[in-house]
Amino acid sequence: MATNEAVRTGIRALVKVTCRPTITGLENVPESGGFIVASNHLSFFDSVILQAVMPRMVHFFAKAEYFTQPGIKGAVMKGFFDSVGSIPVERSEKAASVAALEQLMGHVAAGSGVGIYPEGTRSRDGRLYKGRTGVGWLALATGVPVVPVGLRGTERLQPPGSNRFTPHRFSLTVGEPLQFDHLGTKHPLPPRRQATGQIMDAIAALSEQERATTYNEPVSGHSSGGQAGQNPTPTQD
Repeated sequence: MATNEAVRTGIRALVKVTCRPTITGLENVPESGGFIVASNHLSFFDSVILQAVMPRMVHFFAKAEYFTQPGIKGAVMKGFFDSVGSIPVERSEKAASVAALEQLMGHVAAGSGVGIYPEGTRSRDGRLYKGRTGVGWLALATGVPVVPVGLRGTERLQPPGSNRFTPHRFSLTVGEPLQFDHLGTKHPLPPRRQATGQIMDAIAALSEQERATTYNEPVSGHSSGGQAGQNPTPTQD
């Protein structure tokens, strides 16, 4: 645990020095108990940034191959993603989205924070796409607070076609927690859709993005898994 916090602290310091971000609303993160962070998604680095700057650890999904690379580089990658609280997920499995949400539910039940991108995959044009109802299911199934987050400018940290980190200023705004009824895992679709809509409205108010009227679909080779159903499996992609 001490090692994990040291890694998060180091990344937080690096981000603040190199990018000089504007970060507001961290006081809205619950001090105890499980919670869900629901954020827009613009960059590969979004999860790492959120995991580093949040006052409590937030578990995000990451592609399983990040944990299984061979050699020294693979060991370093696995150690890094383990330290920031990432959860490996096999995105090629048809049932991965359902299993992933159940895994998130387990972390929440244990009193931890989990992160989810309701859009399912990164926005390539800067617009905020419709939210898939997996986030609504998780909110109603657990009854824990949903903390909306709006990121602005993180897409500049990795320009299109580049695999390199490019320091640039960005902003991260944490909104007031949203509380929904605790309906358990077996609940009807309408309240799930309503909860998802409220969450997306809160994210939009924080990110100030143009709203898209469609779902975001992954670019070939950059799938975030579970895109066709109600339960997205958003990962660090």
